[in-house]
Amino acid sequence: MSMIRWTPRRNLMTLPRDLDQFFGNFGIDYNTDTVWNPAVDIAENDKGYEVTAELPGMKKDEIKISFENDMLTLSGERKNEKEENDKNFHRIERSYGKFERCFHLPKNVKAGDIKADYKDGILTVNVPKSEEAKAREIAVS
Repeated sequence: MSMIRWTPRRNLMTLPRDLDQFFGNFGIDYNTDTVWNPAVDIAENDKGYEVTAELPGMKKDEIKISFENDMLTLSGERKNEKEENDKNFHRIERSYGKFERCFHLPKNVKAGDIKADYKDGILTVNVPKSEEAKAREIAVS
């Protein structure tokens, strides 16, 4: 069994994968599909919200987007390519499996105008604000 070196700056996002690898040595197959959470950024401007997700290696038809009850849901599955049996891996760091990310958005969005674009492994979802939610200046009379 290998020792796992710990450093204070180690990213906690690798902990589930490290545990999978550790317990893999005890008869649990860590090569099976697991749940993974792609990194997501959410930004807001005057026009609306922009949700950006890193989904490298996925195809457009493997990604599902829904909006219901003020909840934006991104989901899909990145399938593990079947590896050749003659390979003896020393390290497996790529994550595979199903994911689902849910984000509660304010009620001030135009659900019918949500648009999504997927290019170069980056999913961008634009959620426009409704007119009454946009900031405006009020003149003092």
